[in-house]
Amino acid sequence: MSGTIEARLAELGVTLPVPVAPQANYVPVVRTGNLLFIAGQIPIGPNGIEYVGKVGAEFSVEEGAACARLCAINILAQTKSAIGDLDKVVRVVKLTGMINSTPEFIQQSQVVNGCSDFIVDVFGDKGRHARTSVSVASLPFGVAVEVEAVIEVE
Repeated sequence: MSGTIEARLAELGVTLPVPVAPQANYVPVVRTGNLLFIAGQIPIGPNGIEYVGKVGAEFSVEEGAACARLCAINILAQTKSAIGDLDKVVRVVKLTGMINSTPEFIQQSQVVNGCSDFIVDVFGDKGRHARTSVSVASLPFGVAVEVEAVIEVE
């Protein structure tokens, strides 16, 4: 552990995974100046891809939020891989949450709160961010949620 953010993760019972390599022709993180653009992260856990299905059908809002939290953990894993130390995060600027949901589903914000709440729990005020939450017809591998991020770093 390198600092206060890692200690906070430990308090929350979270161990960051080794980031998963992309399955297509892109890089997981692009740094330009002091901004990191984190490619969309899906719910990959210790046993592989989790939460395959639609929110509003196979998954409840609460399960969708848990899925979004797992996406947040993977965002932090990619961030740490890119900069080495999460204490170098100046602030989380923006999250974009995409929810694979049924057509009538209207609780996108509550689902993406699973990601947002976790980020704020970890970073405090530095974790407060702008956000977009949208439903989509499908996502890669059929997952329920994908979240991308823009993060300012030292």
